[in-house]
Amino acid sequence: MKNNKNLFFITVLILLNGCAQSTAFLGPALTVATTGNVYQAGFQYGTNEAIKKETGKDALNYVGDLVETNKKEKKFNKDFIILVENRIKKTRIELFKTKN
Repeated sequence: MKNNKNLFFITVLILLNGCAQSTAFLGPALTVATTGNVYQAGFQYGTNEAIKKETGKDALNYVGDLVETNKKEKKFNKDFIILVENRIKKTRIELFKTKN
């Protein structure tokens, strides 16, 4: 059984090496080979194709872009809060200088 899996993986890697269109089958093919669950592999492929059709990106790139966007937003929010706090501190200092 392990020899069949190894042979399958080697065959898939050789046949799909450098072929951009067929690499979408690689994930579901590995799912079928390791778990034997054809329904799960079909669902995985269908989901990836739906995401690619909707966004123009594959699922991994789409999720990666979302994570990076969230990181940028958090950094912007943090920097903005620091900027506003510093401005408030400077304003308070100037106000107290003019009162005294």
